Parts: sequence; C-alpha cells; structure tokens
Amino acid sequence: GLTGAFHYGLQVSIINSPAEYIQSFIRETWLKRYGSSPSAEMITLMWSFIVSIYSIGGLLGSSSAGYLSVRFGRKKAMLLANIPALLGAALMGLSRLCGSFEMIIAGRLFSGVCGGLAQNVHIMFAGECAPRNLRGLIAITASTSIAVGKFVGFALGLREVLGVEALWPVLLAANAVPVLVQFLTLPFFPDSPRYLLIDRKDKEGCI
Repeated sequence: GLTGAFHYGLQVSIINSPAEYIQSFIRETWLKRYGSSPSAEMITLMWSFIVSIYSIGGLLGSSSAGYLSVRFGRKKAMLLANIPALLGAALMGLSRLCGSFEMIIAGRLFSGVCGGLAQNVHIMFAGECAPRNLRGLIAITASTSIAVGKFVGFALGLREVLGVEALWPVLLAANAVPVLVQFLTLPFFPDSPRYLLIDRKDKEGCI
C-alpha cells in the first residue's frame, strides 16, 4: 500500500534530514510572533512534539481500521486514508509560507492517521485477495514496503535532492506523490473477496 506501509516508512525517515532547518524555522517564527527568542528547551519540546505526534495519529488511524474496513470495505478504507494524507502533505508543504510551525504538527498528525489506518487495511486487503499458495509471500509486502519507504525517504533527504533549507517544505510534502498515485489507480482494483462474501453477502461479486 502506497499510503500504508510505504507511507509509514517514508514518514519515519523523511523527518530526519530537515531537523536543523525546522528547528531554525520554529525559532524564527517564535521571534516574529513574540519578539523574543525561544529557549533551547522550548525548541526541543516543539521538535519532539513534531516527531512524536505521528505516532499519536497512527494510534487513532489503527483504532479506526477495523470499523472502516467493515463499514466501507478494504478498498474504500484505503481510499479514505488518502484524505488525511493529502491534508497533512498540504499543511506541511505550506507551513513556511504561512509562517506556522503548528501546521507541521497538524500535518504530521494527519499523516499518522493515514499511516495507521492504511497500514492495517493494506495487510488485511493483500492477505484476503492473495491466492492461498501466495499468502505468505504477499504478507511480507508490508515489511518490504516499509523498508522501501525508508530508503526513498532517506534518498529524498540528501542535500543533492531535497535536503536543503530552501526545499524542506517540499520534502515534507513529498508523500503526496505516492498518495495521489494510489488514489488514481486503486479504484480499478477489485475489493476483497472475503469482504464481499461475508460482510456484503455478495456471492456473485466475490467470484
């Protein structure tokens, strides 16, 4: 899932490279607002909150995965996960333009909701759609996607790519690309046979 395991790996790694730039942005924004520089402890607190808020969003997303996957189906639940992902990317990408480090915090929260929801539904969806003899192989796509996402995140964070001061908002918003790809392609995939048969009672649709 491009908004599930891959998204998780990308978000975990992509935040490391611009750490210095984001902390400088927090300092500059605070100075403009309040007329005084924030303490080192306050900057560390804000930075820690930016990093850790993704996990809180992931908890919220994971908690809703079971209900949404039954209520709307596995495929639609993954499509719904695109909404907070795109919203989060927009908030983070526009944060410097708007002069608000709070937008980064909110964006990370929404991205976490997407990651927690989509990662759980991705595993469910892939396992239920896979032939019995390939279920083990398909199941490991989640961990593989996390690894690939981390690699892509670290690669994008290189100074030769997006890891420079002028482009850190673009780096944070880069997760919008795989999200849009999934948003445009996933509707053409069939839904889970198990969902159609057991939850929807659609015997013809699951064949």
